[in-house]
Amino acid sequence: MSESADSPEASAEDDRRGFLARLSIILSAVMGAVITLPGVGFVLAPVFSREPRVWHRLGKVDSYEVGKTVSVEFQNASVRKWAGVTALTGAWLRRVSDEDFIAFSINCRHLGCPVNWIEDASLFMCPCHGGVYYSDGDVAAGPPPEPLARYQVRVRKGFVEIETSPVPLTTNDQV
Repeated sequence: MSESADSPEASAEDDRRGFLARLSIILSAVMGAVITLPGVGFVLAPVFSREPRVWHRLGKVDSYEVGKTVSVEFQNASVRKWAGVTALTGAWLRRVSDEDFIAFSINCRHLGCPVNWIEDASLFMCPCHGGVYYSDGDVAAGPPPEPLARYQVRVRKGFVEIETSPVPLTTNDQV
């Protein structure tokens, strides 16, 4: 005797088969989400997070001579616990007047090489590709597309402080 499609046993088997099919689809979707979401979070996190902006004390105002540009070191604002020595970064600090200071990023805006201050010429020079900047950070010659990046500087309670934040090293992706 053959079983018909309308019999109660066939209906129960179809219900069980449909339930298991739906359950396996749901479990597959959950496993796919569990695997995919961390990757999506990793890619989107930089878009929604802001790097910290921190004021670092560089030294007493009296320790900097008016008209001179000096190299200063401070701890990077986006330091990670594992960074170690690489957490230190630098800037070029120029005392313009008794209370006014300018701080430039130490990195060239072309490809991020560290620039040198040449006192005799009053120029910042990049040894990598020949970028040259005036004492105010503007481009004088070479491939840099923009002036040197600047940090915010303030004088507070007799100390010079610099506001550090991650500064983009370059503005283009071309060599």
